[in-house]
Amino acid sequence: MSDSPQYTPVPPQAPQATQSGLSDTAAGALAYVTIIPAIIFLLVEPYNRNSYVRFHAWQSIFLGIAAFAIGIINIIPILGQIIFLIGMLILFVAWIVALLKALKGEKYQLPIIGKYAAQQAGT
Repeated sequence: MSDSPQYTPVPPQAPQATQSGLSDTAAGALAYVTIIPAIIFLLVEPYNRNSYVRFHAWQSIFLGIAAFAIGIINIIPILGQIIFLIGMLILFVAWIVALLKALKGEKYQLPIIGKYAAQQAGT
Protein backbone atom coordinates (compact mmCIF):
# COMPACT_ATOMS: atom_id res chain seq x y z
CA MET A 1 0.00 0.00 0.00
CA SER A 2 1.25 3.44 -0.81
CA ASP A 3 0.95 6.46 1.41
CA SER A 4 -0.03 8.80 -1.45
CA PRO A 5 -3.35 10.58 -1.02
CA GLN A 6 -6.26 9.31 -3.02
CA TYR A 7 -7.81 11.58 -5.63
CA THR A 8 -11.45 12.28 -4.92
CA PRO A 9 -13.30 14.01 -7.77
CA VAL A 10 -15.22 17.10 -6.78
CA PRO A 11 -18.68 17.33 -8.33
CA PRO A 12 -19.19 20.45 -10.47
CA GLN A 13 -21.00 23.28 -8.72
CA ALA A 14 -24.08 24.90 -10.10
CA PRO A 15 -23.34 28.32 -11.60
CA GLN A 16 -23.94 31.18 -9.21
CA ALA A 17 -26.80 33.49 -10.04
CA THR A 18 -25.37 36.79 -11.20
CA GLN A 19 -27.02 40.10 -10.51
CA SER A 20 -28.52 41.50 -13.65
CA GLY A 21 -28.64 45.21 -14.23
CA LEU A 22 -27.15 48.07 -12.27
CA SER A 23 -26.83 48.49 -8.55
CA ASP A 24 -29.17 50.98 -6.92
CA THR A 25 -26.39 53.50 -6.35
CA ALA A 26 -25.16 53.24 -9.95
CA ALA A 27 -28.69 53.64 -11.32
CA GLY A 28 -29.35 56.60 -9.01
CA ALA A 29 -26.15 58.31 -10.13
CA LEU A 30 -26.72 57.46 -13.80
CA ALA A 31 -30.11 59.17 -13.62
CA TYR A 32 -28.25 62.48 -13.26
CA VAL A 33 -26.21 62.08 -16.47
CA THR A 34 -29.03 63.44 -18.62
CA ILE A 35 -32.80 63.44 -18.47
CA ILE A 36 -32.98 60.38 -20.77
CA PRO A 37 -31.71 57.75 -18.27
CA ALA A 38 -33.93 59.32 -15.62
CA ILE A 39 -37.02 58.79 -17.79
CA ILE A 40 -35.90 55.27 -18.71
CA PHE A 41 -35.46 54.36 -15.03
CA LEU A 42 -39.02 55.54 -14.36
CA LEU A 43 -40.35 53.30 -17.13
CA VAL A 44 -38.24 50.12 -16.90
CA GLU A 45 -38.51 47.41 -14.26
CA PRO A 46 -37.00 46.72 -11.72
CA TYR A 47 -35.84 50.33 -11.37
CA ASN A 48 -39.33 51.84 -11.41
CA ARG A 49 -40.20 49.79 -8.29
CA ASN A 50 -37.17 51.02 -6.34
CA SER A 51 -37.91 54.18 -4.35
CA TYR A 52 -34.21 55.15 -4.23
CA VAL A 53 -33.83 55.10 -8.03
CA ARG A 54 -37.23 56.77 -8.56
CA PHE A 55 -36.29 59.58 -6.16
CA HIS A 56 -33.03 60.35 -7.98
CA ALA A 57 -34.70 60.05 -11.39
CA TRP A 58 -37.38 62.58 -10.39
CA GLN A 59 -34.83 64.90 -8.82
CA SER A 60 -32.81 64.79 -12.05
CA ILE A 61 -35.91 65.60 -14.10
CA PHE A 62 -36.74 68.56 -11.85
CA LEU A 63 -33.14 69.79 -12.15
CA GLY A 64 -33.55 69.65 -15.92
CA ILE A 65 -36.80 71.61 -15.72
CA ALA A 66 -35.11 74.23 -13.51
CA ALA A 67 -32.24 74.52 -16.00
CA PHE A 68 -34.74 74.97 -18.83
CA ALA A 69 -36.57 77.70 -16.88
CA ILE A 70 -33.32 79.52 -16.16
CA GLY A 71 -32.45 79.19 -19.85
CA ILE A 72 -35.68 81.00 -20.72
CA ILE A 73 -34.64 83.85 -18.40
CA ASN A 74 -31.49 84.23 -20.52
CA ILE A 75 -33.64 85.89 -23.19
CA ILE A 76 -33.92 89.04 -21.05
CA PRO A 77 -31.02 91.37 -21.87
CA ILE A 78 -28.31 92.03 -19.27
CA LEU A 79 -30.21 91.26 -16.04
CA GLY A 80 -31.55 87.97 -17.42
CA GLN A 81 -28.09 86.97 -18.54
CA ILE A 82 -26.63 87.69 -15.10
CA ILE A 83 -29.40 85.65 -13.46
CA PHE A 84 -28.78 82.92 -16.05
CA LEU A 85 -25.06 82.70 -15.26
CA ILE A 86 -25.55 82.66 -11.49
CA GLY A 87 -28.48 80.24 -11.73
CA MET A 88 -26.63 77.81 -13.98
CA LEU A 89 -23.62 77.88 -11.68
CA ILE A 90 -25.85 77.05 -8.71
CA LEU A 91 -27.58 74.28 -10.65
CA PHE A 92 -24.23 72.86 -11.74
CA VAL A 93 -23.02 72.68 -8.13
CA ALA A 94 -26.35 71.13 -7.07
CA TRP A 95 -26.04 68.58 -9.90
CA ILE A 96 -22.52 67.59 -8.80
CA VAL A 97 -23.60 67.29 -5.15
CA ALA A 98 -26.66 65.18 -6.04
CA LEU A 99 -24.58 62.94 -8.31
CA LEU A 100 -21.94 62.33 -5.65
CA LYS A 101 -24.54 61.72 -2.93
CA ALA A 102 -26.29 59.19 -5.20
CA LEU A 103 -22.98 57.40 -5.77
CA LYS A 104 -22.51 57.17 -2.00
CA GLY A 105 -25.98 55.67 -1.60
CA GLU A 106 -27.49 58.68 0.13
CA LYS A 107 -30.95 60.03 -0.59
CA TYR A 108 -29.98 63.70 -0.48
CA GLN A 109 -32.82 66.15 -1.08
CA LEU A 110 -31.82 69.33 -2.85
CA PRO A 111 -33.52 72.48 -1.53
CA ILE A 112 -36.98 73.03 -3.08
CA ILE A 113 -36.55 70.40 -5.82
CA GLY A 114 -35.92 67.50 -3.43
CA LYS A 115 -39.30 67.87 -1.72
CA TYR A 116 -41.15 67.50 -5.03
CA ALA A 117 -38.94 64.57 -6.08
CA ALA A 118 -39.71 62.78 -2.81
CA GLN A 119 -43.44 63.33 -3.34
CA GLN A 120 -43.28 61.95 -6.89
CA ALA A 121 -41.18 58.97 -5.83
CA GLY A 122 -43.62 58.17 -3.05
CA THR A 123 -41.03 58.37 -0.26
